[in-house]
Amino acid sequence: MSADEAKNGWRRLWFNFPVRTGYKLLDYLLPAIPATFLLKYSIHAGSLTLFFAAAIAIIPLAAALGTATEELSVQAGPRVGGLLNATLGNATELILGFFMLKGNQVEVVKASLSGSVIGNILLVLGMSAFVAGLQKDIQKLPRRTAQLNSGMLFVAMAALAMPVIFRLSQFGSFTMHAYSVIVLSRWTSGVLIVVYCLGLVRALLAASPPARELDESRQRRSRWWALAALTVSTVLLGMLSEILVGGIETAKHALGLSDLFMGVVVIAIIGNVAEHTSALLMAQKNRMEVAYIITVGSSVQIALLVTPALVLLSWIVGHPMSLLFTPLELLGIGVAVVATSMLAGDGEITWFDGVQLLALYFIFAIAVYLMPAHPS
Repeated sequence: MSADEAKNGWRRLWFNFPVRTGYKLLDYLLPAIPATFLLKYSIHAGSLTLFFAAAIAIIPLAAALGTATEELSVQAGPRVGGLLNATLGNATELILGFFMLKGNQVEVVKASLSGSVIGNILLVLGMSAFVAGLQKDIQKLPRRTAQLNSGMLFVAMAALAMPVIFRLSQFGSFTMHAYSVIVLSRWTSGVLIVVYCLGLVRALLAASPPARELDESRQRRSRWWALAALTVSTVLLGMLSEILVGGIETAKHALGLSDLFMGVVVIAIIGNVAEHTSALLMAQKNRMEVAYIITVGSSVQIALLVTPALVLLSWIVGHPMSLLFTPLELLGIGVAVVATSMLAGDGEITWFDGVQLLALYFIFAIAVYLMPAHPS
């Protein structure tokens, strides 16, 4: 076999391998996946090295998971596809959160969830608005979708504030832990999931009938590759999440970071890089409406589905998690919800709106960073 034939053979194998990110830039990070397993099981590297290696490896896997979900959604049509996106769109956060709960990193899980909601709206939407605004000053937003998302985020914000108010009303401080807060969180989680499901039903009923654009053989082939990618990505993501969780404590102490900063900034960004990339690419193509749907829709899903699902899963895992967030996190979520409502009001966004959203995020991130790692 000649060198050219061998090269072409490897190229065909690579481009037919199910785990593909869909983004050329993130594809360069795929070698981090085998490298992490090599460091873990052959070289037996330290926890800090494994943490950073797993963090890098998770990024392309999250993108591959999103690409596979998107491909299956296209194959299935708007209704079933919408259901797939609505349930698997934030699978990375759910998988990461589950393994962090197993590792008893409850506070990091909660911080990563609030950080995802805040980061998607303030950081990613802000960057998208800035990028799109450089091409066209005033960008239109899907007003009806924006109003629906604003309403659902407001419900989530009120639900997340309730345990804090309940605790203050019952004990007058944040220092006393109570089982009643856990019970309230579980019931609230059930209500939030019902609200999300009903919102999903409404969206699916409004969707147009499925359109078939591909021939049957190509459609079947693409579907099987997408299912293979989904399966392989999910399994690998679970294994890498376990490695990442094993290094969280070491990383926190080595870098002097609090649970809050580790979750709100570090873990939240790792789990959402794929969506961030997708939104920015849409903004670069002057498709700000799509970028808005990606970012705010993801925040809605995390607040109303992923967070309550993890509260209920923590019950099974044996490390109970409540919906009791810190006042700083609640303020950040509140600011994100208000920002979304203001944008939904006129259905427009400019590059300067993006600058303001980014400013709010960096102020919030600085405040989180200055929080002590071990508060007294």
